[in-house]
Amino acid sequence: MKRFVPVLLLTLLTACQAAPAPTSEPTYAGPIVLAQEENPYAPKPEDSSLIEAGILLTSLDLAEPADANPGKSQLSILGSMPSVCNELRIKVNPPNPAYEIRIDIYSVINPKINCDNVFQQFETSILLGRYSAGVYSIWVNSNYVGDIVSYD
Repeated sequence: MKRFVPVLLLTLLTACQAAPAPTSEPTYAGPIVLAQEENPYAPKPEDSSLIEAGILLTSLDLAEPADANPGKSQLSILGSMPSVCNELRIKVNPPNPAYEIRIDIYSVINPKINCDNVFQQFETSILLGRYSAGVYSIWVNSNYVGDIVSYD
């Protein structure tokens, strides 16, 4: 009996100990934007009073510019808008879980302005941001342009 009481006490004390916590595995965060570049053609709040209009894209070129930091990509765009009164808009959406970066390029126009329908050609480029590590496919207006690789 003398041995039974200490064994019983020891059993009761060990039963009150917390169970070891399971080791947590790192969670998958998916693709994210680490740094967004300045976009002078980004949609503006006042665009809600304007009419969205189409554009005609002639050329899209995805490259890594020599004068930019390594890992940055640039999208060069050549196209035309329906009139000289249209303003260019480029919306770079964050990457989706499939590592796709969708870019919308369009124009807006003030419906109160009477403007001749004379095509206005434009040529511009934008730097894409820095993204978490992975291979990203670039899509412009639902058309595949190319891939970029990020090592961050």
